[in-house]
Amino acid sequence: MPARVLAIDFGLRRIGLAVSDALGITAQGLTTLQRTAIRKDIEYIRAAAEEYSVQKVIVGNPISHAGAATAMSLHAGAFAKKLQGRLSCPVELWDERLTSVEANRMLRSAGLSIDKRRQAVDRVAAVLLLQNYLDRCANERERAGSGGGSW
Repeated sequence: MPARVLAIDFGLRRIGLAVSDALGITAQGLTTLQRTAIRKDIEYIRAAAEEYSVQKVIVGNPISHAGAATAMSLHAGAFAKKLQGRLSCPVELWDERLTSVEANRMLRSAGLSIDKRRQAVDRVAAVLLLQNYLDRCANERERAGSGGGSW
């Protein structure tokens, strides 16, 4: 049965957050966290995970187009490891290639100013990251339920 998932678009200055609905179908953006100190950042995320009764946290892993680790993916991995030590639910890295690019493209096409895009991009990237994860999980459940047969 699907459960709530919290997604994190990790950044060095800001952290975008999104949470799924209770059925695990849709992603909704939460307030973007302005980074302060690692301890405070993790406590904020722990409180959000508790408030929404999440069963899993996914942290965007910004790997390269070729699938290799990047400097930022190393930061995200270290953050996920520290976060796992403070949460009772699993924390896993999730491929987030191009989510920030897509978020910027969406916000630009909506006609938002540069300042408004800057304020919204991390939240939108977290929503895209989480929706991708939820869609993948739904597809896997569907395949498993249909026996994987083809038409």
